[in-house]
Amino acid sequence: MKTAIRGALLTFRRDPLLAGVEAGMYYESDGVVVIEAGGVAAVGPATLLSGLGADVAVTHYPEHLILPGFIDCHVHYPQTEMIAAYGEQLIDWLNHYTFVTEQAFADKSHAAEVAEVFLAEQLRHGVTSSAVFCTVHPDSVDALFEAAERRQMRLLAGKVCMDQYAPAELLDNAERAYAESKALIERWHRRGRAEYAITPRFAPTSSVAQLEALGALAAEYPDMAIQSHLAETPGEIAWVKSLHPDCPHYTAVYQRYGLLRPRAVYGHGVHLADEELQLLYDSGASLAHCPSSNAFLGSGRFDLRRARAVPRPVRVGLATDLGAGTSFSMLQTMRSAYEAAQTHGVALSAPQAFYLATRGSAEALGIADKVGSIEVGLEADLVVLNLRSTPLIDFRMRYVRDIEEALFVQMILGDDRAVAATYVAGQLQPAAGLAG
Repeated sequence: MKTAIRGALLTFRRDPLLAGVEAGMYYESDGVVVIEAGGVAAVGPATLLSGLGADVAVTHYPEHLILPGFIDCHVHYPQTEMIAAYGEQLIDWLNHYTFVTEQAFADKSHAAEVAEVFLAEQLRHGVTSSAVFCTVHPDSVDALFEAAERRQMRLLAGKVCMDQYAPAELLDNAERAYAESKALIERWHRRGRAEYAITPRFAPTSSVAQLEALGALAAEYPDMAIQSHLAETPGEIAWVKSLHPDCPHYTAVYQRYGLLRPRAVYGHGVHLADEELQLLYDSGASLAHCPSSNAFLGSGRFDLRRARAVPRPVRVGLATDLGAGTSFSMLQTMRSAYEAAQTHGVALSAPQAFYLATRGSAEALGIADKVGSIEVGLEADLVVLNLRSTPLIDFRMRYVRDIEEALFVQMILGDDRAVAATYVAGQLQPAAGLAG
């Protein structure tokens, strides 16, 4: 059965930073998306409606903007319960908050409860896909994928692997990391819209034996996503250097163990040398820009323009990085990305920010052939934004000159109240808040 939604429509065909806004962005002031069997059957100006049968139900969203569903390319669902934890920088924050919180996920019922809250909040904020870190416990992965399957969400997720420098309750070993990850792959990878991601937490918490085991697993699944962390703080970089003195830099550690390739997505990348950016580009690996998290922990400010600079533009997606990240909202995360860019003397444009939160994240994760844009043949994951969601935004919108300014207003002033509707595989999601 066909359905359609109508309203202003925006999607990206290329990166507007590299291709320019005119070539990168497709906008219709009055557009339509035709949905059939969970996918996009047609997209274009509203004149397409005249060719549809009278039996096609059309939902009209005047004064709203239809976008691809937001994609969060680096997030920790177990940290939902510790978002807004006061104080500490990265390593102390992990020890005092994260590692304490994650121990509770040995109980699958607890993991299931948090997974329900996490996914409900994502959808409420218009996030339709994400790359998610679970905990060391396989049940935490099952709980998340089961909750996502009920919602038909496209999700990448994996069991965190670590066998050193963490509480004993959260440690596996090389053999367990390999065996438990492989069992989860066999159970979940490409089951419906689920994809597994091989997930070493970060280089310091995996021994050489575990990195070798995960590299062997990655070699068995050459098209599978890999996710971890990279160069978040200077202290972390120094720690990695002390553990791997024979590697020239942090990025080379992942390269040595076969964990640097297309669909390998590394969170942060705040403090990377030029040769590391070149290595990321040459390998086809990507970075997840986590601006609110970096600001919250005082880790530094990622330089997006430097990372994307020609002739070696590294793929970059946008991420909340909950729970060091402070909001599920990709609009608020775009605002943080703008503020981060300003510290480097660059004004991040609204088209570039919205690209990062949609197609850019899809390209970073290697799923742009499925989601991230509104194109015929792609899955119909969509978000509808109310462009006048608050009295202040309504007032400010009276004075915008064009769609670019309207987008900028939304990313600076907007939040969850702007999300009028979220569609997953063509299905309108219930307007729900916290699960309970």
